[in-house]
Amino acid sequence: MANNGSVQKALEILEKQLNQPLKTALEVCARCGICAEACHYYVAEPKVEHVPAYRAEQLRKIYRKKHNFFGKYVSWLVDAEELDDEKFNKLVEMAFSECTLCRRCTFNCPLGVDTPLVMRTIRAMATATGKAPEILVMLADSAIAKGENPEIFKEMFLQQISQLEKELQELTGNPEAKIPVEKKGARVLYVGLAGAHTIIPPAIIFNEVGEDWTLSIYEAANYGVFLGDVERAKKIAKRIIDEAKRLKVQEVVVAECGHACAALVWDAPNWFAEKFPFRIRSVVEVVAEYIQKGKLTLDPKANSEPVTYHDSCNLARTGGIFREPRIILKAVVKDFREMNPNGIENYCCGGGGGLVALPEYYEKRMRAGKPKAEQIKRTGAKIVAAACENCKLQLGDLNNYYNLGVEVKGLVDLVANAILYRKKAYASSN
Repeated sequence: MANNGSVQKALEILEKQLNQPLKTALEVCARCGICAEACHYYVAEPKVEHVPAYRAEQLRKIYRKKHNFFGKYVSWLVDAEELDDEKFNKLVEMAFSECTLCRRCTFNCPLGVDTPLVMRTIRAMATATGKAPEILVMLADSAIAKGENPEIFKEMFLQQISQLEKELQELTGNPEAKIPVEKKGARVLYVGLAGAHTIIPPAIIFNEVGEDWTLSIYEAANYGVFLGDVERAKKIAKRIIDEAKRLKVQEVVVAECGHACAALVWDAPNWFAEKFPFRIRSVVEVVAEYIQKGKLTLDPKANSEPVTYHDSCNLARTGGIFREPRIILKAVVKDFREMNPNGIENYCCGGGGGLVALPEYYEKRMRAGKPKAEQIKRTGAKIVAAACENCKLQLGDLNNYYNLGVEVKGLVDLVANAILYRKKAYASSN
C-alpha cells in the first residue's frame, strides 16, 4: 500500500505534469460516451469501468479537488475527491492494466480528449512513488546502465554479431554479406531489438540493395515511455542519438517496434528541443521506399498463403504509417486480406503500453485482445503480419489462446523471404 508520503508525492507529480494538453484532457470531456465503442476493452467486455471517459474521470475527481472552485469547498457538487492510499492503488492498477495507450478513443472523441495522456500521467505518478510494475522499471534502468557502460557488453555483442554475419552469408549465399558495427560515416544506422530475428531480415534487405549501413550497439526499445517517466525515456533515447552523432550517419532506421519508433521519431525532438543532424524513420518506411524505387526484386510466390496485416497503434494511428506496409505487402505476398477496421481505425492487439511484458495481467490482455482475434478469424488468413515487436508477441499469445491457427511474422520477414526465394529460384534455373 502507498503511504501518505507517497500520496503527497503523487500529487506533486500531477502538479508538475499539468501542462496545457493535460489540463485540456482533464477539463473538456463532455461525458458523451462515444469513446466506449472505440475501446477494445469495452468491445470485449462492455462495462462502465472499460469506458475511457470513466477511466479518465478517476483522475479528474482528484484534479477537481485542487483546481475547481466548487471542488475545493463543496466537493459533492462536482464529484471531487481527495486522493488517499486506496484510491491511488486503484488508479495505478487501472493505468497499467486497463489501458494500452492506443489512442483510438482520442481519434474517435468529438473533442479530441487525450485519455491516454491522462493514463500516462497516472503512470508517472506511480513511477515517482515506487508503485510502477517492477519489471518495467528494471528494463528501463537496464537500458540506461547499458548506455552508461557500453564497454562492459560490447565485446560479447561483437562476438554475437560475428556469428550472425556467418548465418547471413549462408542464407544469402553471399560470402561478402556484412553486418557492420560502429562504421563511421555510414549512411544508415539501424537500431534493432534484442534477438537475431530483428537483425538478420533487415541485414538481408540492406545487403540486397547495397545500402551503406551500420548496426547500433543498442536496442531501440524504450521502457521509460511505458512508465510515463520522461527523464528515463530521454536517457534511453540519448544513447542512440549520441551514437548517431558520433558515427555521423545521415539516417537512423528503427526496427519494427511501435513505441520505439514513436519515442525516437516524434518524442525525442521535443524532449531535447533539438533538430537532429540526421533523419529518423521506421524500417517499414525505408523498405517501402526501396520497393517504390525499384531497388528490390521480389517474388510474391515466396509467401503464397493468405496474409492479413495488423496495424500497430503507434505506427498507424500515432505516426500515420499505414500506406507503407501495404506497399510492401502488395509486392511480397500473393493473397493479402485486409482486416476491418484497419489503418488508423484498427483495434489495438491488447498488448500495448508495456502490458505484454507484465505476466500478472495475462488474462486481462487476452480478454482485451478478443476483438483483434475475431478480426483475424474473419479474414481467413494463415499468416498475420505486424511491424511491432510487442504486437507480434501479443498476436502470438492470442493465436494460442483463441486457437486461431495462424503464424505471426514481421513485414521484414516476408520481404527477406521473398528475396531469398527469388535467389534460390534463380540459382536452380541456372
